[in-house]
Amino acid sequence: MFDASHHWVIRDAYPVTTGHTLIISKRHAETWFDLTDEEQAELNHLLCDQREQLLKQDASITGFNIGMNCGEAAGQTVMHCHIHLIPRFQGDSKNTRGGVRGVTPEKQTY
Repeated sequence: MFDASHHWVIRDAYPVTTGHTLIISKRHAETWFDLTDEEQAELNHLLCDQREQLLKQDASITGFNIGMNCGEAAGQTVMHCHIHLIPRFQGDSKNTRGGVRGVTPEKQTY
């Protein structure tokens, strides 16, 4: 899609929903914690910018998931910093309660 100073912004090749976007660090950094302050600031700006663009393109978007796994224990399989911005739509899932708490299923319900 486009190229910023420190990141690439692309649509995910295997989207969870329509508009699923990836923001990928150009410099090799394994996780968000390895980015410089400047890189983190740009990533945050791009995340907000992409959200606004997606909302303009599709008025049926009613929420977003922002996803990043940092480290193997957290489920990171691509050892290069990237963040997922996943548009959500009313009724696209039977039960959205618990969200990221689902990483430990017995603690998902609260």
